[in-house]
Amino acid sequence: MTMLAPISRAACIGGGVIGGGWIARFLLAGIDVSVFDPHPEAERIVGEVIANAERAYGLLTQAPLPARGQLVFCASLAEAVKGAEWVQESVPERLDLKHRVLAEIDAAAPATALIGSSTSGLKPSDLQQGLSHPGRLFVAHPYNPVYLLPLVEIVGGAATAPATIERAKAVLDAIGMKGVVIAREIEAFVGDRLLEALWREALWLIKDDICDVETLDDVIRYSFGLRWAQMGLFQTYRIAGGEAGMRHFLAQFGPCLQWPWTKLTDVVNLDEALVEKIGAQSDAQAAGLSIRELERIRDENLVGIVQALKAGRGGEGWGAGALLADFERRLLAGAPAPAPADPTAPLALVETRVSPAWIDYNGHMTEHRYLQVFGDTTDALLRLIGVDLAYVEGGHSYYTVETHLRHLDEARLGEELRTTCQILSVDEKRLHLFHRMFAGADRREIATAEQMLLHVDVAKGRAMPATDAVLARLRGLAAAHASLPAPAGAGRSVGGSR
Repeated sequence: MTMLAPISRAACIGGGVIGGGWIARFLLAGIDVSVFDPHPEAERIVGEVIANAERAYGLLTQAPLPARGQLVFCASLAEAVKGAEWVQESVPERLDLKHRVLAEIDAAAPATALIGSSTSGLKPSDLQQGLSHPGRLFVAHPYNPVYLLPLVEIVGGAATAPATIERAKAVLDAIGMKGVVIAREIEAFVGDRLLEALWREALWLIKDDICDVETLDDVIRYSFGLRWAQMGLFQTYRIAGGEAGMRHFLAQFGPCLQWPWTKLTDVVNLDEALVEKIGAQSDAQAAGLSIRELERIRDENLVGIVQALKAGRGGEGWGAGALLADFERRLLAGAPAPAPADPTAPLALVETRVSPAWIDYNGHMTEHRYLQVFGDTTDALLRLIGVDLAYVEGGHSYYTVETHLRHLDEARLGEELRTTCQILSVDEKRLHLFHRMFAGADRREIATAEQMLLHVDVAKGRAMPATDAVLARLRGLAAAHASLPAPAGAGRSVGGSR
C-alpha cells in the first residue's frame, strides 16, 4: 500500500501514556518504530495501548490504512535511534532528565533526524541547551490519546531551524494529525495554559465543597465541553453574541472579568487531606472500571464525536471531522484496488466493525448504517474496476439509481461486519449488483442489498457508456459470476416471502 507519511522509520524514547500513544500513531500510519524504555513492563504497557488504538481505528474509519509498521524494542537508546527520521522523546517532565536523554539522542541519531519532545510545559530553548545540533529540536506536544486526538503543538526554540518546523508539519499532516505552530515559546504553550486555568479553578471548587468531582465533570461534558469539541472558545462566544457577533459579546460580558469571582491567581494547597478527598471522589466516580476500560470508553466516545463531525456540513466535515475526512480521501487515493482471492465467488470487499456512532436506542445498528456499509461495498467494487478518485475527477462515475434492502437480523456494538458482492448483469451503461452482509464470528447473514447503477457523465448529468477499460474489468468479473446461483433475494418485491 502507498505510504502517506514522508518518513518510514521513527524512534520513541519512553513508552508511557504519551509515548505509547505516539508509538501507536506512528505504527498505524505504516511507520516502523523502534522503542527504548527501561521500564520492566514497557512491552506489556505499550502492547495494551496499541491494542486499544487498533480497536479505536477499527471503529473510527473504514478507509484502508497502510500496513502496520514494524515494532522493535531496543536494549539501548542509541540502538533505538539508529536510522530514525523522527525521534520522539517522551520521558518524565524533569529538565535534568530531558537534558541527559536529549543529549544522548542528539549524539546518536542521524544528522537529518527530527527530534521532537513531548514536554507539556518546558520551553524548547531550555531543552536545546548543550546540544550539538539544536536546530532540529522542537516541542511536539500532543494530547492524550495521541492516536485519536489529532492536535500537536509545534514550538520552536531560539535555535530551531524554520525547515525543521516545516518538515514536522508535513509529517504530522501525512499521519492525520493537525500540527499548529505556536508563534512564541512560553512555558506550557497554549493548550496547557488554558487547561491549567480551568484545573486551578476546579481544585478550589472541590476544596471549598462547592461540588464533587463527578458534578464538576458533568458540568463540562454536558454543556460547554460539547461546544468546545467542534468550535473551540472564540467561535463559540462569537455565536453567543448573536447577530452582532463577537464585538457585542465582548461589550456585554467583558465587564464580568472585573468581578471578584475567580481564584485563578490564588494557588490551592494540595495537602494530604485534599488529595485524599479528590482521590476518594474519583474512585467513586469510576465505579470499579479499570484504567483500560475507561480508555476504551473514552475512545468510543471520541470516535463517535469525530464521526459525527465528519458528517457535518453535508458530508464536507467540520473541525476534527473534516481532518479525518481529508485523511481518508488520501488513504483511499493511495490504496490499491482490492484483489479478490477467488473471482469466481462473490467478492469479499469490506470488513468493518459496528461503531458506537452507529447504535440506535435499542442497542443495535441503526437503519441508515446498513446502507452506508453497502455503499462502502459498492465503492470498493468501483475501485476494483478502475472507477477511482482519478476517474471521478475526470468527469465520469457510476450513480446508484435503485436500491432494495432486506433486514434479516441485527448487528450489535463492536461486532465485525463482512460484505460480499455478486455481479448479476452488466451492459455499457448499467451495473446490477447483489450485496450480502454478515456479522459476528458465526458469520450470520443480517442483510442484503440489490442495486442498479448507471454510468454517467457528471457534468452533463446523463447516462453514457463506461470506458473500455472499466467495461473489460466488469465483464470479466460478470463472466466469472455467471455460474453462481441466483441469490434468493434478487428481484424480490417489498412484502414478499423471505
